Amino acid sequence: MEIKLTLNGERIVQDIEPDLLLIDFVRKNGCYSVKRGCDTSNCGLCTVLLNDKPVLSCSILAMRANGAKVVTLEGMQEEAKPLATFIASQGAEQCGFCNPGFMMNTLALLKENPHPSDDEIKEFLAGNLCRCSGYEGQLRGIKNYLNYLEEKGNK
Repeated sequence: MEIKLTLNGERIVQDIEPDLLLIDFVRKNGCYSVKRGCDTSNCGLCTVLLNDKPVLSCSILAMRANGAKVVTLEGMQEEAKPLATFIASQGAEQCGFCNPGFMMNTLALLKENPHPSDDEIKEFLAGNLCRCSGYEGQLRGIKNYLNYLEEKGNK
């Protein structure tokens, strides 16, 4: 089967097997931030943006992205860098394995809701599994990032 899509701004046309998962497609195309953590759609490590919406790439066939725009953390480096700094400053990325999924979901949340409450942040990130922390560091980092954006916007 032939698939045509845009991956991190690059137009890709490839022949693929009909049962190829989106996670395997993006990793074969050099997007190694997308992690396989559970294969059961429970951990959020494989999150990508499909037409600007976060999806679990381990549970979607690549052909579902035919004609679509797919973005991974590799395609959001400049946007993600300040957020990553704030999360790291709170000691929330101990091993870093879950970080790409958290980053993708947080950036998607902020596009939908630039001023989320704590409860809205927690609800949006509920599908992200972190085995190292109690999630409070991530929440503090996100809130500090939101304060930074607000201060930056007021200048």
